[in-house]
Amino acid sequence: MSQYIFVPWSKVEQTLSQVELPPEKLSDYDLILRCQQGSCPDRTTFAELLHRYQLHVDKILYHLAPEWQDRSDLAQEVWIRVYRNIKGLQEPAKFKSWLSRITTNLFYDELRKRKRVIPPLSLDAPLALDDGTMDWEIASDTPGPEEKLTTQEFYDHLRDAIAQLPEGFRVTIILREIEGLSYEEIAEITQVSLGTVKSRIARARQRLQLQLQKYLDI
Repeated sequence: MSQYIFVPWSKVEQTLSQVELPPEKLSDYDLILRCQQGSCPDRTTFAELLHRYQLHVDKILYHLAPEWQDRSDLAQEVWIRVYRNIKGLQEPAKFKSWLSRITTNLFYDELRKRKRVIPPLSLDAPLALDDGTMDWEIASDTPGPEEKLTTQEFYDHLRDAIAQLPEGFRVTIILREIEGLSYEEIAEITQVSLGTVKSRIARARQRLQLQLQKYLDI
C-alpha cells in the first residue's frame, strides 16, 4: 500500500524560491530586482542587464550626438551611474525611463562642458528602430532615380532643420519621433511639465513643417 507524505505548500514555495534561475532566464523586472539585492549588484546579473539595454543607450546617444567620436565613453559612464544607483530605483518597472533620463542628463552635462552646438543629426538609423517608421516618412512605391534624389534632399534638409531647433525642442522631438517615447516619459526624462513637452513638440513640428513645406507639398 502506497504511503504519501504531506508537505505544506509553504514549504514548497520556500524550496522553489531557493532555486535561482540564471540571469538570462529572468524577466526584465526580476533581473532588476536581483540587481538591487546585496550591497552592490552581482556582476553576472548586471552584465545581463547591460546586454539587454546597451542598444537603448547607444540609440539615444547616437541621435543626440551622431558626430561625437567618444560616445562609447559617455555610454560607459551611464552604466557606471546605473551600477552605483540602481538600488535607489523605487519602481523597477520604470527602469527604461530611468535609464533614458540618466543618459539624457549625462549628455546635457557633456554638452555644457563642450560649450558648442550639437552637430546635425543623422536620420539613417531610425530605419532600424523597433517601430521602423517616422511620422514624417515619405511613402514611395517604386522610387526612380529622380524620386530618390528628392527624398535624399528632403532628409538632408530635415536633418539640418532639426539641428537648428533650440536645444529643448530638438531633444524633445528626438525622444518623441525617433525614440518613440510617450509624452509622460519625455516629461520625466527632461524634468519639465507634461504641458511643456506637448508645447515643445507642437512648436518643433510647426517649425519643421514651415522649413520643409515645399517637400511636403510634393
